[in-house]
Amino acid sequence: MTTSVSSSSCSSAISRALNFKIAAECTTSKARACLIGLPKCTVESPVFMPVGTKGTMKGLTSKQIEDIGFQIILGNTYHLGTNPGPELMEKANGLHDFMNWKRSILTDSGGYQMVSLLELSEVTEKGVQFASPYSDDGILLLTPEKSIEIQNALGADIIMQLDDVVSSTLVGPRVEEAMHRTIRWLDRCISAHKNSHRQNLFCIVQGGLDMDLRRKCIEEIVKRDTPGIAIGGLSGGEEKQVFWKVVDLCTSLLPKDKPRYLMGVGYALDLVVCSALGVDMYDCVYPTRTARFGTALVPWGQLRLKQSQFSADFNPIDKNCPCLTCKRYTRAYLNSIIKQETVACHLLSIHNLTYQIQLMRSIRKSILENKFPQFVKDFMKEMFPDANYPQWAIDAFASVKIEL
Repeated sequence: MTTSVSSSSCSSAISRALNFKIAAECTTSKARACLIGLPKCTVESPVFMPVGTKGTMKGLTSKQIEDIGFQIILGNTYHLGTNPGPELMEKANGLHDFMNWKRSILTDSGGYQMVSLLELSEVTEKGVQFASPYSDDGILLLTPEKSIEIQNALGADIIMQLDDVVSSTLVGPRVEEAMHRTIRWLDRCISAHKNSHRQNLFCIVQGGLDMDLRRKCIEEIVKRDTPGIAIGGLSGGEEKQVFWKVVDLCTSLLPKDKPRYLMGVGYALDLVVCSALGVDMYDCVYPTRTARFGTALVPWGQLRLKQSQFSADFNPIDKNCPCLTCKRYTRAYLNSIIKQETVACHLLSIHNLTYQIQLMRSIRKSILENKFPQFVKDFMKEMFPDANYPQWAIDAFASVKIEL
């Protein structure tokens, strides 16, 4: 069972290295533009965080990520904790110095690997035991305490509690068990956290697609008064009609004066919808992973540049995109090298990350100017020129009074 605590006993338990300010709120929807002051820099939200699993975006340097304009990136505790390991990270003075990144970092807890590496893991109350993918005989027991120990060594500005993660499509008693265990593990993470004066520990809402479990989880975790709160356990193949309703419920119940982080979300439409529902932060491997498959993200969808139709197309990916790739290279050039040269993945990653940050900047600008509903309508018209909008998106926007 979950251990209940009073809000007064937790309110002073976690000191903060975060200053949160709401700069503007949409007068129609729940969208908001915020400033998240962190030790390394101030992050403007809504914000998308690219994922550097092992301290790097595949094919890109830290300087290139900085030049694109990202203020915060994500690192993976499980992989960095396994190789190169926390001892080396401490000697390197943390992940910032190790990868030469001077802006903010968020590290996940390793919980997601319970799903992504399911065949290699076993979950108990103590923690999750992994068979290492880096060696034949290596075993890693990732407890809440060990996750925090690794993240303290990594030195990220935002660190995540270890949560008990199950597939988003799972139903039944295992979902409730995971929700209660996530709360118990949160208390252990709080007790283990040694650097609250310079690292912000975020808790995570679990409960699957069960609205009552989500409510119960939020009721308990808000008592712990962490500097920020994440919504976990989504974006794993569940129906979109259920997805947005869970997000909407969570943002309605979460405190207004803290950043809200929706984990694992990165599709353009999802970012716009969930920003309308009041989410501040996102992360996903999607922009760089899809680049490695030869796909470019554009305001009207995707360009699969491996296809022969682009072999003699001398236009840039997007004539309105400010990235280096669009300024210097054509679709035909990218088509010619995409199956043979790794530089093609590099160039497409630059473009896709630029697309993501331009999208988030446009969302933020429209909120600041109180024009977000019109932005949504313009975005949808460009993404779906035939006006064949997904019903789930129509319903999600309508729930916050944006009619398409």
